[in-house]
Amino acid sequence: MNINLNKFGTAACILATVPSAPSYAQSELNRPNIVCIVTEDISCYLACYGDPNAKSPNLDRFATQSIRYTNMHTPNGVSSPSRFALITGMYPSSLGANYMRAAQFDYSVVLPDSIKVYTEYLRAAGYYCTNNAKTDYQTGVTPAQWDDNSSSATWENCPEGKPFFSIFNIMTTHESQIWSRSEPLEVQPEDIDMSRFPYYPDDPVIRQDLARMYTNIAIMDRETQAMIDKLEAAGKLDDTIIIWYSDNGGPIPRGKRSIYNTGTNVPFMVRFPDGYRAGEVEDRLCTFMDIPATILSLAGVEVPEYMHGKPFLGEQVAPQAEYIFAARDRYDVVTDHSASARDKRFHYVRNYMPETCNYLDNNYRLSMPMMNRLLEMRDAGELNEAQMLYFKSPRPVEEFYDLLNDPYELHNLADDPAFKHEFERLKKVFEEWNNSVNFKWNIITEDEWIALFKPDGKTQVVANPTISQTADGYVVECATPGASFVYRISDAKTVKAEKRQAKAAAPESQLPAAALMVMGSRTDPYAGWNYYTGPVKLKKGEVLTVVACRAGYENSEKVYSR
Repeated sequence: MNINLNKFGTAACILATVPSAPSYAQSELNRPNIVCIVTEDISCYLACYGDPNAKSPNLDRFATQSIRYTNMHTPNGVSSPSRFALITGMYPSSLGANYMRAAQFDYSVVLPDSIKVYTEYLRAAGYYCTNNAKTDYQTGVTPAQWDDNSSSATWENCPEGKPFFSIFNIMTTHESQIWSRSEPLEVQPEDIDMSRFPYYPDDPVIRQDLARMYTNIAIMDRETQAMIDKLEAAGKLDDTIIIWYSDNGGPIPRGKRSIYNTGTNVPFMVRFPDGYRAGEVEDRLCTFMDIPATILSLAGVEVPEYMHGKPFLGEQVAPQAEYIFAARDRYDVVTDHSASARDKRFHYVRNYMPETCNYLDNNYRLSMPMMNRLLEMRDAGELNEAQMLYFKSPRPVEEFYDLLNDPYELHNLADDPAFKHEFERLKKVFEEWNNSVNFKWNIITEDEWIALFKPDGKTQVVANPTISQTADGYVVECATPGASFVYRISDAKTVKAEKRQAKAAAPESQLPAAALMVMGSRTDPYAGWNYYTGPVKLKKGEVLTVVACRAGYENSEKVYSR
């Protein structure tokens, strides 16, 4: 197949190899600090979102200080494709990133040379950017993307006078924690309001796992508050925007991995230090691709035209999207192929593998007691019609739901003449998106994507950069399109010692490469390196050390100025 990778998913706008200082930033204003607190695997299971089962007093109070979004959706019901959207502002299905965890298959998604991870734009604008510690962005992590990407990364190390952007990830609510945590329950099984889960039978095993899920949420609620308290204790709360959200839908069956509301609709709140729109509820239709664009807008950095997402806050706020889309593919070693379009009221789903069911026989999820109990009850004929929908096979090729009257999407209206006009309207919207933004999703398999990302089965390597001296300073260039650069200034003695020790140096981490792509490193060997945006001036006796990198590639060797 003759395919040009660098044309995938991009608009006509082509960016320079290295982002320059932001043209949109207003120099007379102090740029805000921004902190993202990301929890794993919860739908809107919080009291402030109307869930009577939840114990979330800290986040409920946070909601009174924030804009609370009720219509934020992921583009896939699972983490790594959704995290790709969070780091690029692009639909993962448009760029070969929609398969759960590329690292499992020993590859990394290569971004077209015109596309940068959005934190590079923040760094170019002077932000100190940290990620602690989960990555799972599908593209690997390059030294250009973060000032510090490690388990110790924090805004607390930000140099004086620079604004910071920091992401923290909370694992407490992850799917795996339902079967691996053993703290005393803070929400009791008998107290669960099962009307919130009409697709489950009322069963002791199911109640027990739901109680564990809500207990984990209660613990996460306190962990979130501890992070906010740290900002306040350091005197940073009054100049920091806090963004809190979940990375995909809830950890239980029919939640995570689904492209129904239960898998894609997540809680999302933004707190401004000056109380801007505090306590407001916003039903604007949003998707994860909008979040990078919004963060750039809040930081006063020009949003790249190629991004699928559009800002919903800040100086560059865009009109509300009328439609958003989602797709699902391989999850671990099992596959479904379905996609959808939605507006605020209706949801259209196209199943390309109708012979399969929504339940996928995933060994990881089979560690969950309630999943095994549901299978037992299915086999014993003990599930009602609504509860059996998860296991129904074959499925309809097309599904259509009225979210206003059927928020749990249990009644397929695709053949209902009363909804024919709305069905045809949304189907047309879906096909237009699927044939334009998403056209590669239906013509390229994962194996073909891997062949593009790893020609001849090998990860591509960024060419070594060149350093030349000009009247303006030392200029860095690279033959690899789309390369970015990080650099460090050292004295000649230090560089000489570094070269001497390089061959004997210990590995940067004992974790395998695939794990580093997902969880991040324990320490970041490039912490403290600078992001290159233009000529660098050196004093006598100083040496410039440069590394070139590109998302999905291996880094170049270190190159030194003479």
